[in-house]
Amino acid sequence: MDVCPAASTFLTDSLELELGTESCSPPCFSCAFDNSGGGKHFSAESYLSSGALKRLILNLDPLPTNFEEDTVEIFGIQWVTETALVNSSRVLFHLFRQQLYNLETLLQASCDFGKISTLHCKAQDIRQQCVTFLHYVKVFIFRYLKVQNAESHVPGHPYEVLEAQLPSMLVDELHGLLLYVGHLSELRSINPGAYENQNQIKLFPPSWHLLHLHLDIHWLVLEILQMLGEKFKQVVYGHQFMNLAGDNLTNVSLFEEHCENLLFDLIYLSLNRYDKVRPSEALMSYNCPCPCFKELWVLLIHLLDHKSKRSLSESFWNWLNKLLKALFETSSDQRRPSMPVIQPRDPLGFRWWIITHVASFYQFDRHGAPDETRQMESNWSFVEELLKKSINVQDGILEEQLRMYLHCCLTLCDFWEPNIAVVTILWEYYSKNLNSSFSASWHPLKGFTNIIKSPLCMLEMVKSCCCDKQDYNLHKSRSSYTIFLCILAKVVKKAMKNNGPHPWKQVKGRIYSKFHQKRMEELTEVGLQNFFNLFLLLAAVADVEDVASHVLDLLNFLKPAFKTSALIWKGQAAFLLMYTQKNLDFGALAEKFSGAFQEKAKEFLVSKNDEIGQRHTLWILLSIYIDGVQEVFETSHCLHASHEKLLNDGFSMLLRACQESELRTVLNFLQAVLARIRNMHQQLCRELQKENVDLNVQSSLKAKERHLAAVASALWTHFFSFLKSQRMSQTVPLPQLADLAADFTLLAMDMPSTAPSDVQPQPVLSMIQLFGWDDIIWPQVVARYLSHFLQNSMLCEALSQSGCVSFQALTVRSWIRCILQMYIKNLYVSDDLFIDINSEQAVEKQYMDQLAELTRLLFKLSEVKNVFAKSQVECLPTLEDPKKALIRFFEAVGVTYGNLQELSDKSAMVTKSLEYLGEILKYIKPYLGKKISSAGLQLTYSVMGILVKSWAQIFATSKAQRLLFRIIDCLLLPHSVLQQEKELPAPMLTAIQKSLPLFLQGMCVVCCQSQNPNAYLNQLLGSVTEQYIGRFLPASPQLLDLEQHPVLLALRNSATGAPMSQLKKCIVQVIRKSYLESKGFSPPPRLASILAFMLQLFRETDIDISEVELLLPGILKCLVLVSEFQVKRRATENLQYMVRACQARSGGEAAARLTSVFRDFIQDYGMRYDYQIYSILETVAALDQQVVIHLISTLTQSLKDSERKWGFGRNIKQRKAYSKLLSHLGQVGQDEIQRLENDDI
Repeated sequence: MDVCPAASTFLTDSLELELGTESCSPPCFSCAFDNSGGGKHFSAESYLSSGALKRLILNLDPLPTNFEEDTVEIFGIQWVTETALVNSSRVLFHLFRQQLYNLETLLQASCDFGKISTLHCKAQDIRQQCVTFLHYVKVFIFRYLKVQNAESHVPGHPYEVLEAQLPSMLVDELHGLLLYVGHLSELRSINPGAYENQNQIKLFPPSWHLLHLHLDIHWLVLEILQMLGEKFKQVVYGHQFMNLAGDNLTNVSLFEEHCENLLFDLIYLSLNRYDKVRPSEALMSYNCPCPCFKELWVLLIHLLDHKSKRSLSESFWNWLNKLLKALFETSSDQRRPSMPVIQPRDPLGFRWWIITHVASFYQFDRHGAPDETRQMESNWSFVEELLKKSINVQDGILEEQLRMYLHCCLTLCDFWEPNIAVVTILWEYYSKNLNSSFSASWHPLKGFTNIIKSPLCMLEMVKSCCCDKQDYNLHKSRSSYTIFLCILAKVVKKAMKNNGPHPWKQVKGRIYSKFHQKRMEELTEVGLQNFFNLFLLLAAVADVEDVASHVLDLLNFLKPAFKTSALIWKGQAAFLLMYTQKNLDFGALAEKFSGAFQEKAKEFLVSKNDEIGQRHTLWILLSIYIDGVQEVFETSHCLHASHEKLLNDGFSMLLRACQESELRTVLNFLQAVLARIRNMHQQLCRELQKENVDLNVQSSLKAKERHLAAVASALWTHFFSFLKSQRMSQTVPLPQLADLAADFTLLAMDMPSTAPSDVQPQPVLSMIQLFGWDDIIWPQVVARYLSHFLQNSMLCEALSQSGCVSFQALTVRSWIRCILQMYIKNLYVSDDLFIDINSEQAVEKQYMDQLAELTRLLFKLSEVKNVFAKSQVECLPTLEDPKKALIRFFEAVGVTYGNLQELSDKSAMVTKSLEYLGEILKYIKPYLGKKISSAGLQLTYSVMGILVKSWAQIFATSKAQRLLFRIIDCLLLPHSVLQQEKELPAPMLTAIQKSLPLFLQGMCVVCCQSQNPNAYLNQLLGSVTEQYIGRFLPASPQLLDLEQHPVLLALRNSATGAPMSQLKKCIVQVIRKSYLESKGFSPPPRLASILAFMLQLFRETDIDISEVELLLPGILKCLVLVSEFQVKRRATENLQYMVRACQARSGGEAAARLTSVFRDFIQDYGMRYDYQIYSILETVAALDQQVVIHLISTLTQSLKDSERKWGFGRNIKQRKAYSKLLSHLGQVGQDEIQRLENDDI
């Protein structure tokens, strides 16, 4: 008896009667239930869900709460419940057939939407009356029919006589009823569908009700016959009918005949559905038109299997097998003459299909609920025969058909207990056809030879074959051979689970025996693929070590041409992965596989310049090995001694032979392995730190540690030397080089003892010096490497504790270099030096992002944070722009130094600052060569200008002055600048023009605050001023053009007053010496522009009398000697400005000194340029008469000396010009005019 959670499972008749007397609707077939949620399989009114089947099997009252009244209404007539069937059985069955006829006549009415409601109600009422009657028959047999004593010869009551005849009469009536309704398969339309009214109530046409009434009749007849047999425990003979063999009809023969007919009808209906579906969709297409047919199958399964267990009657599978053989085999001796031979389009396929679907019905228990734990009765004997016919080559089975057959077989393997015979039958077929591709022209194939890309794909395909649940579309996407592998995996796994290793030994013996040297030599590429798939699957479900060992032996039998096949390498790699996934040591396989890899790597190195074809073939094999080994490391839970064998000298040779794309592959492999090793080491460390660890566990952990160290040493040995040699080349992609260097640095931190001797005794420090602080390394590498380094707090802490006190300063130095060299494309090849487009696009975004990240991390260093904290310079907004961040950093250092008070602190700060800069001029030197980078020059001059200005106080110290001298010489006074006749490149001139004010301001501060007064400093300042005053003079002497002159900008934008006087002094000296002290008679070039420059200078600064004394003679000389209009104009303006400036000063010293300048000028030029001098002094007199008045005596004496020199007496013309001047001097001038007229020469 089944154990069911439903309450009705354990109810007896008496208990059920106590629950209540309310009658319920008799069960019937119905597919009108709502199954939108997908959880229900049968209607609540069904024979299964209502418990009717279970009552039948347990011989309980069919309807304990029905027919309890004294009378019962059947076919609209009231009958006495306890006697109606005995007294009026023929009348009742006649009325039944009449109602059935009435329902059939409703089929002739047109079934439009207007009439469907009426028709539905009529048909439903007729059906309900008929079903109620048949259930009444069941209840009557169970409750009221008495078993007569056959040995009694006493004449009984007439009712008893009729009652004794009732069983035979029922057999006759049921037989007649079955003849009347005929076969299910003869019905016209099956399940045409339903209508819905406005209340969402389903309305069914009469044809639907007729079909379901037929189903009710066929099943209830079986129930009644079963109850008769259970009631009387003996054969009940009919009186009116005989069977086809001439024997009297009995309840037993009628039951068997009806079962056979019913099964035939179900098979026939299923066949009609099968012929309408494609083979590829057969398993997804159900064999039942509606759930009611499925319920009928389930009812038959339970009833027939129940009867077979209690008597000698046949089980359900025997019934079905016998019928299938009789229907589809013309030579069958089990077919009755009346039974037709059915010829479907695919007899084999139909049998597989129906057996598979019917087998699935075994999952439903007696209540119609699916039960996965339920033991399903198998039908292997029939399936084995079917399988032998399916693979019969003589019958010409198509691949697509075979796939469908095997998919059905696989489904049955899932339902039933394992059967080794199935595997044996199939292996006999496939062992002879291993070289076949098993392809179908209209099916896409996954897992076929030319589609399998990698060992992992092979393994994934095998894993998919081992899955417990397979896809319904399996026969569309997989070959029949792959489905065979699924069957093999399922059978072996199930059998080993139930019976231990014995089934595996059976299967292994049968499979291994088919492979020998001759068979291996016969394998093609496709056959080899099938070979590997088979043995990989065996390894997955059974003993991987035994299978792999056997495979290695068999591979030795292959033809020489196949021994270097990529497929063999893929297969071996797949076995490696399987070992790894099972956490087993793969020593023998690793040794053989890695040895082959080393040989091919050597060939690859030697064939470096040979044909592309050979090189490509070798690379395919090598890449298979690399991918496979990478997958092994990434999927290994722990390392074994054999892992080290996979990393041999083949990699050293391979790295030297690789081209760019190949090298990327190898280095990607290295990165993956390094990451995995470090991850495993961290896990191991956590386990070692646990307390109270068992001794065996400790020993195991120590072994793991040794294996890890061995693998790490192998990585250093075979990979690091190559990376070290590539620091200055572009063979290795720069980001990848930086990442790998960082990975090795972290490996050195985790396992320092594994590092090679050339980076000992402090491998971490040595690695950072090699890849982070060395000035010859690519800045792109340094920036990315240092970002990795600074992100790792443990690494920074380890460096701090190692005694390397300068690691932060050295890191800052490298950061400065990375920013300054951002526009350098190639450090070593001069012909392709710069990226020279606009500055926003001049650097790859990737590198700029890397610099921004490095800047963000660097500003977290304690040393850098301390500098900003002491200087109170804001740094946060600039972190996204590395250039601005660098400028802020320089400013912060300068401010921090200026705030220091103690001499020792200042000295230490100077040392640290110089350490930050390092060989900074070497960093910018590439920009100053023949190749010009405008963006690079702009960056260089702007940053260095900020440096000189911000660090002026630092450069004023004796330690730092030498660097300042070199900066000025290199950037502002290079050899090309000193060659006046040579034009500077426009980008350089532009960069200097923008940054020159910064340089000049810084130099002035240095000159004023220098600890040791140095004449060379002043000389440098003078040289720079001299060079660039002239270079940036505008072509026209317009004052507006001079406002942006960098020298004037230096004075104008300076925040410090006193230090800038030094610059002004230099400017004045340069103008006097280079422009106003003209040697010879020709005036200096661009004299008007320099005079305009002087005027702008005087306007922006306070003029000093000493500057007047220096410059006024030159200006006066220009007025006298140069006739150019612009020169005279600008010279006059300068003269006027100077006179006014002296006039504005209080006291008489300025006027006296100004007068002295004019007196000297008159004495020098009065003899020859008397008229020009008078004109100049008229201009002066208009501004300050006293200055000219003080010159009267000198002017008069000069006049007399001139007349005396020429010896012509009075010079009337000159005296007249002089008198004109005197007339502007008031009374003093008039007196002098009078005196001149009275004087005698």
